Amino acid sequence: MKAIGAGFGRTGTSSLQSALEELLGGKCYHMKDIVLLPAQLQMWHEFAVGEKSTMDWELLFKGYMAIVDCPVCIYYKEIMEVFPEAKIILTVRDSQSWWKSFNRLMSLVNKARLLSFFVPKFRKLSQFADKIIIENVFGGRMEKENCINIFERHNQAVREWVPKDRLLEYDVAQGWKPLCEFFGVEIPKKPFPHLNAGKRSLQKLFVQSLLKGFKLVTLI
Repeated sequence: MKAIGAGFGRTGTSSLQSALEELLGGKCYHMKDIVLLPAQLQMWHEFAVGEKSTMDWELLFKGYMAIVDCPVCIYYKEIMEVFPEAKIILTVRDSQSWWKSFNRLMSLVNKARLLSFFVPKFRKLSQFADKIIIENVFGGRMEKENCINIFERHNQAVREWVPKDRLLEYDVAQGWKPLCEFFGVEIPKKPFPHLNAGKRSLQKLFVQSLLKGFKLVTLI
């Protein structure tokens, strides 16, 4: 494990995922893995509903060179202890801009929640999101002021907790240079992957997950 993303989702983590895979030469973990890979969802679901009290981080991230996005960012302290050589990246974004993006995401999550009555996979996703993100992170209060306060407090906590020599505070608008300097690698000749994980991308991800969910249902 070479990199741990401590920044909340909706801070450019899809772009960071692609960039790290290019720089580090291996897979980078993202929330998308939980949505699309049944084994990943199963482990997080068991953890969320209390079927297991601790997470086997080494097993969860086996085969990955880096990890970013939520829920990784929530457990950065525990994961740092398991992977003491990993560098930490705090992706940052203007708080108001972050809230607009995060609120759109939660709107889609709430719409997808209706599918939990018909697709077991979406039921697990809903239970996972409710416990790990909505309850544990935001205390069940999803109004704007509370979410922004928690977002800002989290970023400050990362700055104070992580040793300075292991931490990069990073805005994806900065492109390749800060990342390459942080990891001591050359700047790629290709453009930085500025990926816009907007509404259409999120809808596509949910559709992919839904189709896989129906395939699982037909096999049962």
